[in-house]
Amino acid sequence: MNSDSKTIHPIWLRLNHWVNLLALTILVLSGWRIYNAAPIFAFSFPGQIVLGDWLGGALLWHFAAMWLLFFNGLIYLFLNIVTGRFKTRFFPLRPRDLLHDFTAALKGKLTHDTPSEYNAVQKLAYLFVIADVILLVLSGLVVWKSVQFPLLRDLMGDYDNARIVHFCAMAALLAFAAIHVVMVALVPRTLLMMIRGR
Repeated sequence: MNSDSKTIHPIWLRLNHWVNLLALTILVLSGWRIYNAAPIFAFSFPGQIVLGDWLGGALLWHFAAMWLLFFNGLIYLFLNIVTGRFKTRFFPLRPRDLLHDFTAALKGKLTHDTPSEYNAVQKLAYLFVIADVILLVLSGLVVWKSVQFPLLRDLMGDYDNARIVHFCAMAALLAFAAIHVVMVALVPRTLLMMIRGR
């Protein structure tokens, strides 16, 4: 068996993953600073964990990382579709399989015997995070250029609702990231696969 046949994550996917991590980290930390300038809820984020000493600086970080995430996301979707990886990795996703794997996960009995295949819980989680990032981008466009995107703004209720959608999508992404890190800690070889491909 040659080394190519052992590769689970191709180089483009690994690079994409780490660029996404960088972009999303910058977006979250700068976004918290932007949020603090006009909080939606009755709390603010501590100044020690935000990016940008002032609002203008945070906006510059946010916009730079926004474009990085946007183009990296397009590359991810394009390569997943043209290589057929999107279809083979994420589908089929059957309710019966999802229920079985979710129940096994709750019991601590979900196996990872075949790292080249996702179980139903993983498929749903990754499809969810793809949809969530798309929602982050769309709601972010409304928050950034509300007048220029009236249809999107109306679909989200209004500008203020778009800010809430953006915040909640960010919170959902952080929840996914926390679960992702826990799963990597439980199955450390997944981290090695994302570094070396196998």
